[in-house]
Amino acid sequence: MQNVTLLGATGSIGIQTIDVIEEHQEEFSLFAISFGRNVEKALPIILKFQPKYIVVGSEDIKQSVQQQLRYHATVYVGIEGMKEIVTHPDVDIVVNAVLGSVGLEPTIDAIRAKKRIAFANKETLVTAGHLVMKEANKYGVELLPVDSEHAAIHQCLKGESKKEAKRIIITASGGSFRDKTREELKNVSLKEALQHPNWSMGAKITIDSATMMNKGLEVIEAHWLFNMPYDKIDVLLHKESVIHSMVEFQDLSVMAQLGTPDMRIPIQYALTYPSRFAFPKGKGLNLMEIGTLHFEKLSTERFPALKMAYEAGRAGGTMPTVLNAANEVAVQLFLDGKISFLTIEDFIQKAMDEHTIINNPELETILEIDQETRRRVKSYVN
Repeated sequence: MQNVTLLGATGSIGIQTIDVIEEHQEEFSLFAISFGRNVEKALPIILKFQPKYIVVGSEDIKQSVQQQLRYHATVYVGIEGMKEIVTHPDVDIVVNAVLGSVGLEPTIDAIRAKKRIAFANKETLVTAGHLVMKEANKYGVELLPVDSEHAAIHQCLKGESKKEAKRIIITASGGSFRDKTREELKNVSLKEALQHPNWSMGAKITIDSATMMNKGLEVIEAHWLFNMPYDKIDVLLHKESVIHSMVEFQDLSVMAQLGTPDMRIPIQYALTYPSRFAFPKGKGLNLMEIGTLHFEKLSTERFPALKMAYEAGRAGGTMPTVLNAANEVAVQLFLDGKISFLTIEDFIQKAMDEHTIINNPELETILEIDQETRRRVKSYVN
């Protein structure tokens, strides 16, 4: 029995991780969870799986949870609580499914505690990839990717020499507005932006997919996870989301990982790696039904957020931290109805333009830049 700590239990990846654990209750036990404020989603999970440790976002949420508990559990608040549950000696696997850079410090602590880490929090590697990979290499911890694209690349490289990989090709669905022109994006609504054609995801990731920032963050993540230069990482529009990513090797062979767009598949593989368990709830891939797969070049003029991500990644230092923080705040401002869809990109570019890069930043510097950027982007509204 493997004890699992799940960070971000009420998010899209968190809920689907719960589904996988429930399917394999003889293999996995939900030992600890964290969530922010969504008690309505968290409480059924808590009462059903009875995790020994629970981390919440605030004191009022803690009181609410404690009042409704029907068994004994320890309830923590905030980042310090997350650090406690990822380093607990009885924990075998940490699933990092939180949104945003809040996952950075718990990830580093989990690495230092030599936990197995199933990794869905791309913002951590974007914000501080050089520090995270340094710690992972130091402590001999492999970050097992949960994102479908990085899980695909990981599988394509299994049994292969990474030195022989020539190029990584990350596929992109194109998001909610893939068929719209820049002109047509000026007045799109929040409801339209949240209608992803292929995947069931949370609001923030769905908006990132619509701007293509999600793919930009994945490029930076791939750079760190697979030690691949940015000019060897391509992004290809693939509307069906059947091929999740590809790797081209020195002999020009190309390996691809295919599957239905179901996040439970890469989640389960990260939990069971290197084994593959049956997953009866999933639907198998039927290429005869699909018939044709389509591929198109992605225009950075149409999707400038992708261009910004490449620029931030190549610039290095604290620039990716600014990119990520600015994006998180701008997306939330859009979700709150305070700015238009295209203003998300404007705010990110403005924050990058105003930033002076600090090279090889330490964790404290990264955290300071992250908070400073958030304050600055919020001030743009006024």
